[in-house]
Amino acid sequence: MRKLLVLGKPGAGKTTFLKYLAIQCANSQVLGEQVPLFITLKQFAETENQPALTTYINQLFTDCGVTEAQTRDILNQGKGLILLDGLDEVREEDSDRILNQIEQFTDQYHTNSFVLTCRIAAREYTFEKFTEVEVADFDDQQIETFVGKWFQAKESDLADYFMEQLKETKPIKELATNPLLLTLLCIEFEDSGAFPPNRSELYSRAIHTLLRKWDDKRRIVRQQVYKKLSVQRKEDLLSEVAFTTFKGGEYFFKQRDVEQYIAGYIRNLPDAKTDPEALLLDSEAVLKSIEAQHGLLVERARSIYSFSHLTFQEYFTAREIFVTANLEELANRVTEKHWREVFLLTAGMVRDASKLMQLMKNNIDKLVAGDEKIQEFLSWVNQQSNSSDVSYKPAAVRAFYFSVSFGGDRDFYLSLSLNLDPRFCSDSSLSLSLNLNIFLSLERALDLDFDLDLDLDLDLGRNFRDRFTMPEQKYLLQQLKDQLPNPEEDKEQFKQWWKVNGKDWTEQLRAVMIEHRNIGHDWQFNKQQQELLKQYYNANLLLVDCLNSDCYVSQEVRQEIEDTLLLPVK
Repeated sequence: MRKLLVLGKPGAGKTTFLKYLAIQCANSQVLGEQVPLFITLKQFAETENQPALTTYINQLFTDCGVTEAQTRDILNQGKGLILLDGLDEVREEDSDRILNQIEQFTDQYHTNSFVLTCRIAAREYTFEKFTEVEVADFDDQQIETFVGKWFQAKESDLADYFMEQLKETKPIKELATNPLLLTLLCIEFEDSGAFPPNRSELYSRAIHTLLRKWDDKRRIVRQQVYKKLSVQRKEDLLSEVAFTTFKGGEYFFKQRDVEQYIAGYIRNLPDAKTDPEALLLDSEAVLKSIEAQHGLLVERARSIYSFSHLTFQEYFTAREIFVTANLEELANRVTEKHWREVFLLTAGMVRDASKLMQLMKNNIDKLVAGDEKIQEFLSWVNQQSNSSDVSYKPAAVRAFYFSVSFGGDRDFYLSLSLNLDPRFCSDSSLSLSLNLNIFLSLERALDLDFDLDLDLDLDLGRNFRDRFTMPEQKYLLQQLKDQLPNPEEDKEQFKQWWKVNGKDWTEQLRAVMIEHRNIGHDWQFNKQQQELLKQYYNANLLLVDCLNSDCYVSQEVRQEIEDTLLLPVK
């Protein structure tokens, strides 16, 4: 397996895994005949003069005392283990260039081994010759092993007590499947013996513990200014740095820039030095103290810094928004996917998230308010929801119709519908009661995931005839059903039949649906409308996820949002 794409959620351990591979390879424990090279893709993407990946790798080897001829031999002989970290952290404007560089380099030096990491669903990438794997969540045994090793130097029964408490607290146990969050849980438990109920509180208390212990761990030269900062001031400083860099799309930043951010903060503190040179020296001392004493900021390359994990940058960004009550600016970013975690964390921080939810809802509605065709589509979604003889919340039913009619994936309609009405998924007859345009997803199912989606669609299809009361409808649909070969007898034969006849068959079914149930319309949205609907679609999902997170929202606001979700703008 020469090419591997490692996907994972934030904090799953993707970067740690690559570093582990590099160390194991260097120690001849894994791929001992190869030479490991770790590359942070965002750093490569933002290198001055935008060098080709080959040139960049040559320079990295040169810095380590390897000649260009030796580097060429390593690559030509397939002896390189090239570890490419953080594709999702590359800026949007650099993305196409970096993708092309990776494709060209991996094709030219295809005999080498490549491992590439990326957050799950960060962007839609296609690497034809890469095998995709996902970093799995910790299972119960792995959690217990991790906890045991964490507390092995402590009291003998502390790990057992941790596991007992973890099993009794389901939401926290779900967090513990993530290695980074489990680390924070261990820090929190070790310090206070209890678990906080929400994620933002977890980050807050764990980081507060780290910050409080900074000055007791090590002594750093020129740390006097830093030692005067209270824990809150330290958090304020990191929050300001995080917000400034995250807002600018900077996951990696130059040392002189972050020192300027620090100087801008500490110059306003009591007894701060006013001399620019002295202030700059103090800023450097503060930066080095932060790096040495807790590692929330780390030097990735010479004079290049970042937060040690993107999750910390997201947390401190959310904290800055919370402290400054800058909810309007956050709400304006409701369509920017990389702000998702910041929204969820901020919602958990504010005392009352009602205002944030309302701002998000207003901005989401504005996205499509000026497009008549989309408004017509939303009116149709509402009409279909109102005509469905089911006892579920209207917003959940609208989410269903929106998804299957626009072509969204089932994860969306299940997530949005189930979050709005937990009964939605418990009754398997619901999908049948909601008309049959889900059956039209059969064509997509064959293209995307034949076995998985086909089974579901055919199960629905076998029962659809009974949901129509008029004899003419039943007759027409039975005729269409009779045309289908039995996929249980030969799925490959069915697949081949569908390739030849599927389009005509679908159009016949669509015509019956439109005439008798007003479903199955081909809306023919242009590319701009499709992108707009996709943004609208994802923003509503984010809004519902925020509503269902551990945040406080008044019942009136919650009901108002639910009542108007996925409705045309009046």
